[in-house]
Amino acid sequence: MKKQKSANTPGNKVRSERSGATDTANDVRLDKWLWAARFCKTRSIARDLVQSGKVQYNNQRTKPSRVIELDALLKVPSGFDIKTIVVKQVAGQRRSAALAQLMYEETDESIALREKNAAARKLSIFHSPRPDNRPDKKQRRQIIKFKQQ
Repeated sequence: MKKQKSANTPGNKVRSERSGATDTANDVRLDKWLWAARFCKTRSIARDLVQSGKVQYNNQRTKPSRVIELDALLKVPSGFDIKTIVVKQVAGQRRSAALAQLMYEETDESIALREKNAAARKLSIFHSPRPDNRPDKKQRRQIIKFKQQ
């Protein structure tokens, strides 16, 4: 029976670091930062968001593997609006919502534009009212008859 070498022998060097990785505490990918700052629910959603070109890094389209830097300008979609933010902290671990908001700062122009768009959306609701319920059969016939006139 052959004697097996143990993992801790001098001939078998155990790597404690990932092979080829030069990660330091400040090297964080853009998709990972978006996930950690709670802009996306999962990292794969963050990756897809960046790959599709919806996220801009310093007003340019970028890759998800881009290393994020302090004071970088990001444009991130959020609901119906686009937030323009400045990176204040770089972290690769997901944090609570209160701590995640400290990782970035939204620009004043972005806040003003979002409030303006929200007010416009609120006003447009009054101009296109929706009925409380769906029309019944008789009402549908009347609508079709009215449209054909």
